[in-house]
Amino acid sequence: MEGVLAAFAQFDNDVRSDRTRAGMKAALELGRWVFLAPIGYLNAPRSIGRSLVYDPERAPLVQRAFEEYATGRFTKEQLLKHVRSWGLTNRRGKPLTSQAIGVLLRNQIYAGIVDVPEYGVRGKRGDFAPLISEELFYRVQAILSGRAPSTAPRKRAHPDFPLRGFVRCDSCGRGLTGSWSKGRSDYYAYYHCRHGCRAVNVTKATLEGLFADELALLQPTADYMRLLKESVLQIWKARKAAVRDEIAQAERAATVIQEKRDRLDEAFLFERSIDIETYDRHAEKLREELTLARIDRHSGQLEELDVEGILAFAERILPRASDLWVQASLDQRQRFQQLFFPDGIAFDGNRFVRTGATAPVFNYLREIRTENEGLVDQTGIEPVTS
Repeated sequence: MEGVLAAFAQFDNDVRSDRTRAGMKAALELGRWVFLAPIGYLNAPRSIGRSLVYDPERAPLVQRAFEEYATGRFTKEQLLKHVRSWGLTNRRGKPLTSQAIGVLLRNQIYAGIVDVPEYGVRGKRGDFAPLISEELFYRVQAILSGRAPSTAPRKRAHPDFPLRGFVRCDSCGRGLTGSWSKGRSDYYAYYHCRHGCRAVNVTKATLEGLFADELALLQPTADYMRLLKESVLQIWKARKAAVRDEIAQAERAATVIQEKRDRLDEAFLFERSIDIETYDRHAEKLREELTLARIDRHSGQLEELDVEGILAFAERILPRASDLWVQASLDQRQRFQQLFFPDGIAFDGNRFVRTGATAPVFNYLREIRTENEGLVDQTGIEPVTS
């Protein structure tokens, strides 16, 4: 008898669970968020007609996190340090973790989209106000997926060794590391090759001094800067035209995919010509294609830049590159290094080994050619050796 009653009790619980789940799915389909509010939102009383409202303390910080990451200037680890310094915490008042910042940046709910695959609810417009625009959200996804460029330093160096990992051994090809060695009366800083290679072992002062000298050699002449300005402006205009075409193509692709989704909905909901398994399979595939098309659309965008102003700034900066690097903070030094030598630079134990200035702007001039574009002569940025 007890077993029969227990079976009935379990059956009743299962029915209640199914009803609850069905009710939650129905609410999600209408754009209502039925779970605990994510960071930046608060659960709202049903009487106000919205399921979520902004958290007055955290919402501005979440918006700022998306905006900062969308610039491409920060890694997720660097962004995490920033949001912690701003005071962004989880619901329990604890600092965010590395995993939490990754989840936050990929959460579509901040763009006002309800997406809960375990309930079969995909891409529904929420009944609440988005924290960020879809454009900003997909820009961030483009950076996360590597489809849009990031200018964040590739390696995080120790504050005492800004060239660690950036300068590589010319013998073995690996990045140098740095460490402090104890002498008779004090500690001394060295850059050296990693285990298994002894080709490089140089004091911190020597290597950094040589690198500053290397930067000092990159002095542009007046004629070079004039040609550089003309070429960059011409290339920028051509690039903007090409990007407009790429964006238009991505938008057309997104429109075609959306039309397919609409036809799929019609076949399932009105014509009843396909079953639920077929619908779910095709709907998931089209959703993924649409997401990628939207990412492509935003990854191709160019920022609105004052190119002439930037070139004027560069003209003032280049002659002082060496002094600025010496005086800069760790982050600024790393960005400076990447600006001039994005692939790093080799050191043979006595001197730097390179084939020429490799700043992105110079590579840009070399690689992007059109019928009407001229190429700036590299003499004038490099010291002539013959």
